[in-house]
Amino acid sequence: MIFKKYIRSFAFAIAGMSYAFRSQFNMRFHFFSAVIVISASYFFHITLMEWCVVMLCIGSVISAELINTSLELSVDLSTPVYNEKAGHAKDIAAAAVLVVSIMSTIIGAIIFAPRIIHLFVK
Repeated sequence: MIFKKYIRSFAFAIAGMSYAFRSQFNMRFHFFSAVIVISASYFFHITLMEWCVVMLCIGSVISAELINTSLELSVDLSTPVYNEKAGHAKDIAAAAVLVVSIMSTIIGAIIFAPRIIHLFVK
């Protein structure tokens, strides 16, 4: 019985991820960016610790985007007409995704830039 409950929880989570992927351009952008970063990680043979950092960054960006999407849908549901505070809430959630994305990009540059430079300067 409890096992079924956990399986249903995973099914709901997968349905949520699927909805976000289908309906949100930014989610698709982050997903495809993650594929590129994972491919680069294999190509450059990054260390185990770097893998952990890269995966943490990917998970953080995708999680932030999921939370942002959830908040936007909730705000739209609760406030169908324009509301300045609702707009601010959505903007702040989007800013959180931006901050995580920028920091992840900086971390990616720290990990990959020396390897990319090494390809061209041998």
